[in-house]
Amino acid sequence: MKSWILLVFVVSIGVVSFAQTDSVSIVVHKDPRIDMLVKKQIEINEITTRNSRRSAPGYRIQVISTNNRNKALEAKTKIYQRFPELKTYLMYQSPFFRLKVGNFLDRQEAESYLQDILQLFPTGVYVVRDTVEVKPEKSTEMN
Repeated sequence: MKSWILLVFVVSIGVVSFAQTDSVSIVVHKDPRIDMLVKKQIEINEITTRNSRRSAPGYRIQVISTNNRNKALEAKTKIYQRFPELKTYLMYQSPFFRLKVGNFLDRQEAESYLQDILQLFPTGVYVVRDTVEVKPEKSTEMN
């Protein structure tokens, strides 16, 4: 029995040592079209992820929060007439209609508009944190 275990031990050591000394090299021949496909996939990824980069944390001005839809629409009309450069967002969160305006990346810019909007709506106007729309910069590196 001891000789049988010794024989198995010697054979297994021989197999393991043979596996470690065997040096087989592998040569990979890559098709150059693969690089073109990778570059094309990078371009596609750039275009498809551009939409997700169109938003950023920023500020908006909440003009009105009311449960009367007509008041919210009147406020939206006043904002459009007085500030046509500002984009308006009318949202309904039961039971309130909230009108927010602007896409401001910094609070100071929002507060400069706040003073003018307070002349139209003297109460209930606040600068609030929100996710705002930004215009993405186009990459010129894509060829």
